[in-house]
Amino acid sequence: MRGKLVVGNWKMNGSLRQNDALLADLRSGWTATPSRRIAICVPFPYLWQAQAALAGSALDWGAQNVSEHASGAFTGEVAAAMVAEFGSRMAIVGHSERRALYGETDATVANKAAAALAAGLTPIVCVGETLAEREASATDAVVLRQLDAVVALLGARLAQAVVAYEPVWAIGTGRTATPQQAEAVHGLLRRRLRTAVGEAADDMLLLYGGSVKADNAKTLFACANIDGGLVGGASLKADEFLAIARA
Repeated sequence: MRGKLVVGNWKMNGSLRQNDALLADLRSGWTATPSRRIAICVPFPYLWQAQAALAGSALDWGAQNVSEHASGAFTGEVAAAMVAEFGSRMAIVGHSERRALYGETDATVANKAAAALAAGLTPIVCVGETLAEREASATDAVVLRQLDAVVALLGARLAQAVVAYEPVWAIGTGRTATPQQAEAVHGLLRRRLRTAVGEAADDMLLLYGGSVKADNAKTLFACANIDGGLVGGASLKADEFLAIARA
């Protein structure tokens, strides 16, 4: 049984005071079981705060991005090994905002996934299509192209990653893919992963990220190939995030 995982992505939000309250509420409000976990991915400056607040708890923490480089003259970049030093367990790579706003290519995302693995982090590899691509019936081609770039570089090591499908048209818009739409893409990804890593694909976690909320999480998470969620804005509210995780 794969279990379930819900990951909160704070994006560029937070402050020391707000974080203290949110992290305390999450720590006190969550009881993990072997089959369900939650984690939060915070801005780089708050990794130390997450470590201090959550160490020894039932929650994991990580970063929203890492550099594809291990070290060097890359001003403003943060290496995966630096993230790992704060006790982080995971890092998001290839989020649609990174692809759209900062020009990250499929190859860049694959390199970042490899860098995360090399540092002992679990990469959460994001794939997803825009509204224009969906309306052009290009969803399958887009998400498989994005995934295949990572497969080509990592090979069997991809089994150590998490894959998140995030329809770009449903992020922060209030729109959500129907369970049928989401499951169709997750099923497609699972089949491609089986081709890449064999039976290990059946143990990989596939997350849905696209305006997940407490009122739609249970239906989404009941789908055969949806193993949890990558949650944006709702992860900034402890009650809402915990309700999603409990779903």
